[in-house]
Amino acid sequence: MRGNAVSTDAVRKAAVLGKPVSHSLSPVLHGAAYAALGLGGWTYDRVEVDEEGLPGFVKSLGQEWAGLSVTMPGKRAALRVAEEATPRAVAVGAANTLVHRGSGEWAADCTDVDGITGALTSAGWVGSPSFTGVVLGAGGTASAAVAAFAELGAGRVRLVVREPERAREAVAAAERTGIAAEVLRWSDVDFRELAKDAAVLVTTVPPAAIAPHAAELAVLPCLLDVIYDPWPTPLAEAVAARGGRLATGLDMLLHQAFGQVEQFTGEPAPKVAMRDALREATGNAVPLPLPTDA
Repeated sequence: MRGNAVSTDAVRKAAVLGKPVSHSLSPVLHGAAYAALGLGGWTYDRVEVDEEGLPGFVKSLGQEWAGLSVTMPGKRAALRVAEEATPRAVAVGAANTLVHRGSGEWAADCTDVDGITGALTSAGWVGSPSFTGVVLGAGGTASAAVAAFAELGAGRVRLVVREPERAREAVAAAERTGIAAEVLRWSDVDFRELAKDAAVLVTTVPPAAIAPHAAELAVLPCLLDVIYDPWPTPLAEAVAARGGRLATGLDMLLHQAFGQVEQFTGEPAPKVAMRDALREATGNAVPLPLPTDA
């Protein structure tokens, strides 16, 4: 999806929408990017908007708005409010990115997919043809993980959830991206066997929920744990001890922001400046490798 034409002296606005949104680190990333690009007239704020209020808010914005980042709970509403959408946003069924066109219309994308693919590849993970990916938990991140696995060449995804009905949206994402999906009930899973068959695992569940199975999952070649505070989680420690690759939710946040900056500004994202700003804001909690230093 093409971005906006950039002007260094233009006054342009962008923001992250969500509820709650006060904790969002997106202003750190976008602020660093705009500064590095010399966009002195650009601002990026936090705006608290829920799912019901998002359509009206978006439609009220003027031409000075370049784009919007969208976090929970408004990602599905963001897709619905847009006049056009990328295939991956349609596949996920949600959008974390809205780009304002010159015509006044909005275009939707889901750079959450980039967040996952970028986090994994920057951690040094290399997939194999038709690999099996595993997702623990349901929800929006699970759907984005399914789409990311598809982009990376997966042949199958296994979705481990407390109740199979909760995986409905992730299964739909798998159908739209053309990969086979298998839903497993958490209480029925042999986690040791699950790990043997998995090339990569994305977990969206609280660390305490998966900690009892950390030893069984330690043989995983690659883990993306969306939890990064505190870090490392018990599962991450177990996987690292066996030589597995690790990525975190902060890596996801960083890599999804690159595409947003490029679509908002029309310029290449200043990745090192954005990474360094995020490191500083989070007390160097995790390494945040980029592909060149993975």
